[in-house]
Amino acid sequence: MSENYGVVYLGAGKVEVQKIADPKFQTPAGASIEHGVILRVVTTNICGSDQHMVRGRTTAPAGLVLGHEITGEVIEKGKDVELLEIGDIVSVPFNVACGRCRTCKEGHTGVCLTVNPARAGGAYGYVDMGGWIGGQARYVMIPYADFNLLKFPDRDRALAKIRDLTMLSDILPTGFHGAVNAKVGVGSTVYIAGAGPVGLAAAASARILGAAVVMIGDFNADRLAHASRMGFEAVDLGKHDRLGEQIEQIVGVPEVDSAIDAVGFEARGHAGGEEPAVVLNQMMEITRAAGSIGIPGLYVTEDPGAVDSAAKHGSLGLRFGLGWAKAHSFHTGQTPVIRYNRMLMQAILYDRLNIAEIVNAKVIPLEDAPSGYQAFDSGVANKFVIDPHGMLGKAA
Repeated sequence: MSENYGVVYLGAGKVEVQKIADPKFQTPAGASIEHGVILRVVTTNICGSDQHMVRGRTTAPAGLVLGHEITGEVIEKGKDVELLEIGDIVSVPFNVACGRCRTCKEGHTGVCLTVNPARAGGAYGYVDMGGWIGGQARYVMIPYADFNLLKFPDRDRALAKIRDLTMLSDILPTGFHGAVNAKVGVGSTVYIAGAGPVGLAAAASARILGAAVVMIGDFNADRLAHASRMGFEAVDLGKHDRLGEQIEQIVGVPEVDSAIDAVGFEARGHAGGEEPAVVLNQMMEITRAAGSIGIPGLYVTEDPGAVDSAAKHGSLGLRFGLGWAKAHSFHTGQTPVIRYNRMLMQAILYDRLNIAEIVNAKVIPLEDAPSGYQAFDSGVANKFVIDPHGMLGKAA
């Protein structure tokens, strides 16, 4: 293993690639483990959730090594790892999960009970998620490897599809989870708030689940133009303040069967300012009676940059009575990636899901990560994929 470098959060608006410690077979508390592997990182992506921290909208501490979207090659393994071998290429679910606790056994790996002393649920390189070191780096340690990691069946085939397969660590399963929880099926009409990578992943998921019409709303003209090129119905929220009327122009009625919130707590209203509950309230307005709402967009318990004192602690002004009156189903929370990643891998390998094209993946070297963060924050229509070892160029 050569020297390790990673993307480090230094404070609001600033990240830097720095030399970091080599990974060790240890928990964040320093206890030795033998159930982990060390990966040479093949790809690691910049996520919108990372941007919330980098904007200073969480309580993330300076010095945090970022990165929870990881694909890698096994280069070392603990003596308790039985199902993986050196050289395997694997996808890492962003959830850190033990596989042993009640919630993991029930398939709710996003809220594992043992990997985070503070609360249920762990993740790599993320605030309040257990202290696990992030993977926007050259090397990273992954615990509970036999349970967590998805091994790709063929190395050469995986590397040929790596721009697509890198999306399995988070955004593709997250978008799929949103669509499944919105009960998208054959013939569904679907509205998705947010034309960023997760919104586009949700749209792609809705399409393979059989939706008849998939609409994506946003204020960002470049992202909407890309969504339209990918075959989705773009809804320009800047042109009209009545979402139902815009939907009616497309499907003939001002409502949909399924709605998906891929925006989260930094939502903005038509006046341009932040309105953290605006998307959720819109979802209840435009979802038909007995329809379903999937909420993969991130909402936090602590937001120091919130627009009001209630939102600083995750309290939002919801019209919940409207959702209750319409008998809506709501589903929130971290995606249990393991529930979906194998089936989505198969869809990618057999050319059913061109997710890299749909989210407009752009590959950059590790040293360009800070500029990638800046570009992503400006709203460009890209999903930034970091290539720490130059392996993607070699694969191409």
